[in-house]
Amino acid sequence: MNLVVVTPRATEKAYRLVTGQNTYVFNVPLDANKQQITETVESLYDGVKVASIKTVVQSGKAVRFSRGKNRHPGNTTRKDTKKAYVTLSEGKIRVFEEATDTKETK
Repeated sequence: MNLVVVTPRATEKAYRLVTGQNTYVFNVPLDANKQQITETVESLYDGVKVASIKTVVQSGKAVRFSRGKNRHPGNTTRKDTKKAYVTLSEGKIRVFEEATDTKETK
């Protein structure tokens, strides 16, 4: 059982997917496969059953850089990232829950 590091993405699109389709978006390592992601999500969050997973690799954006005023101008790219769209059949993950204040108002 190889567990990988998955972190939830807190974006507007991810929030819309959670409320409408029970689909959660996670950042995952580039070398992680779907079986590893499924095992990790089900072990990290109790009472959750994964129905399906879709993975997307986003290419890094092209960035211009310069070392000095006129020397060595060039282009490079940022790191590639991988996202996993995890649809659950059972359970919920508390990602976008609002924080409740425990202070009493006077």
